[in-house]
Amino acid sequence: MLIKTVLNKLEHFKSFVFGAVTFQEVNGSEALVVEIKARANSRPECPECGKLGKKRDTQPVRLFEYVPIWAFKVFFQYAPRRVGCPIHGVKVERMPWVYGKEQMTTSYKVYLARWARRLSWKETADIFKTSWESIYRAVQHVVEYGLANRNLDGVTEIGVDEIQVFTGHKYLTMVYQLNAGARRLLWCGMERKAKTLLRFFHEFGKERSQKLKYVCSDMWAAYLKVIKKKAPNALNILDRFHIMRKFNEAIDLIRRGEVKLFKAENQENVLLKGRWLLLKNRENLNVKQTIRLKTLLKLNIATIKGYLLREDFQRFWEYKYPAAAEKFLDNWITRTLQTNLEPMKKVANMLKNHKPLIMNWFKAKGVLSSGAVEGMNLKAKLTMRKAYGFKSPECLKTALYHTLGKLPEPKCLHIFS
Repeated sequence: MLIKTVLNKLEHFKSFVFGAVTFQEVNGSEALVVEIKARANSRPECPECGKLGKKRDTQPVRLFEYVPIWAFKVFFQYAPRRVGCPIHGVKVERMPWVYGKEQMTTSYKVYLARWARRLSWKETADIFKTSWESIYRAVQHVVEYGLANRNLDGVTEIGVDEIQVFTGHKYLTMVYQLNAGARRLLWCGMERKAKTLLRFFHEFGKERSQKLKYVCSDMWAAYLKVIKKKAPNALNILDRFHIMRKFNEAIDLIRRGEVKLFKAENQENVLLKGRWLLLKNRENLNVKQTIRLKTLLKLNIATIKGYLLREDFQRFWEYKYPAAAEKFLDNWITRTLQTNLEPMKKVANMLKNHKPLIMNWFKAKGVLSSGAVEGMNLKAKLTMRKAYGFKSPECLKTALYHTLGKLPEPKCLHIFS
């Protein structure tokens, strides 16, 4: 069987045929070079409008890298024609196997991009003996195609959060679709400001924003303000994970203060190596940690008082009736404000100020998972590690869309990718 017979099964380019297949030296190594010829009497196509025009002349032969076969790199060889278009003037014809002036075929880009989703970009580059930049261009092409061709209809549940990127206090605002069975990254933008989230709603469109039913977010004031304005019909739910994280931060702050006090007064540090015992959920502790925690709970110190307040608040999420949950919340806030634990009092005031949004959790219970946004954030951080080497926000966003966006891809018949 001839190689071009296989290619005709995989790739069919209208008005073009495969010619001779030869071994040639390309960039210092032996490669398979497949000749492509325009069919007799066929007319070139304008790359701008797609209309057929008159051939003006022929440019020098060019090579376009294709999916490798066995141990050999493969290149298409073709001499592009120039077409005279009455609208756009003289242009280099459109070639269906490549986009613009690229030297990689579209099929090879999709092939590389699929592997780059499984492996790190560097590993993919090493395996296919290409550069990191080539992998980036391949992924970028697939992402650009996907963003232009994805369907945003039917999005009724979204989650908004931020993740820290690069060095310093630099953040990326993340917007996820949280509909069951369709969780994906919808949008990301640098910084965590009101104008950042406004850009998402502007691109998402007013009509789609009006159809949103649920928005899951943290308590960042800039986000809450924009969500209230741009998604007026949506129920804004404060994510349970973020609320409980505030409790953990308060407990850790009390613990650090007490440790310093023990040291200043030359007392035994009874909280030594006790940080994670107090921050973990009880069901996640091993036997040794559980025994140690029981010992700590017998102590009459501020850290343990804060811990017990947090454990008591966990009952809030177990209520089935909003009225009973609201009564418990009011009671908990009152009791906490009467203590001398300043970090916990700040948490109580935070809950008091955001009470309507917190109560929305019960209205949407069973619809949104409290850990959905955080789960997507974890995948985003793993993606950033896997695509290490990015130096710009645009490169970072490309990697995130590629892995988390569930974007449609250009047609590619290579199933082993």
